[in-house]
Amino acid sequence: MSQVALELKDVKKTIGKKEIIKGLDLSINQGEVYGFIGPNGAGKTTTIRMIVGLMKLSGGDVKILGKSIQSDYKDAAKNIGAIVENPELYPFMTGWQNLMHYARMYQGVTKERIQEVVALVGLEKVINDKVGKYSLGMRQRLGVAQAILHKPAVLILDEPTNGLDPAGIREIRDYIRDLAVKDNVAVMISSHLLSEIELMCDRIGIIQQGELIKEHSVHDESEAAQEDLKVIVDVKDNEKTEVVLKELDLTVEKEAGKLVVELKRDDIPNVVKKLVEQGVEIYGVTPIKATLEDQFLELTGGNVIG
Repeated sequence: MSQVALELKDVKKTIGKKEIIKGLDLSINQGEVYGFIGPNGAGKTTTIRMIVGLMKLSGGDVKILGKSIQSDYKDAAKNIGAIVENPELYPFMTGWQNLMHYARMYQGVTKERIQEVVALVGLEKVINDKVGKYSLGMRQRLGVAQAILHKPAVLILDEPTNGLDPAGIREIRDYIRDLAVKDNVAVMISSHLLSEIELMCDRIGIIQQGELIKEHSVHDESEAAQEDLKVIVDVKDNEKTEVVLKELDLTVEKEAGKLVVELKRDDIPNVVKKLVEQGVEIYGVTPIKATLEDQFLELTGGNVIG
């Protein structure tokens, strides 16, 4: 069983009289990619800044591989790699010089490791150019390289695909998945790109007004089976089908000439069986999966994500 790599226990942050984070509890296992999303002002960046030690906790604790950032910060922090908001880079130095400079802060980072990381993020051709000449996407890649240089157990990425083109986004996404699976790294990602979060992550947590309002597993079929979903029923005879569906106490809507019913995933086989028994000719039954964006807007009341 995977070890818990990052754990937040009753984490609180108060600024003045305002409670920004209200007793946050969450944990991320080794080898897991966790999406952390929320509306503007929800406390997402504040939480990330507390995890990496850029902001003090008002209460609770954060543990990295069981080490407390409150009582054992040095040992806890050496297992974290992070990009918070924007990568901190020196524009007058080359990409290679930036990585060499950063490598000196950690023991055991060899030139071979730097070369390996440069290849992983696809910067071989420009690594000897000054960072001031880099595009935003190149700077983002160099930031990821910097964050993983010392092989951290926990990687925190705030907007890791910012400024990247679609091909670059896909490369970073694939690399993050590989990093989690092959190197057993726990990755926590925040992003505006909800479709990317859905593709990249194993679990997703939504924070609003300083509280975790929902967590769900992206690939958990048993969880999905218990949720209501809309299903398009494509049949030869809509009128006859509608009668049968209403006899089953199902609400029927019409969209683009096809019938749409709301039911649980586990109930689909029984509904299909009933329609067949009644002589209905079925061309297809297609569940309409709610996207992460749909769920986010429903849970947060349509607040803008940030």
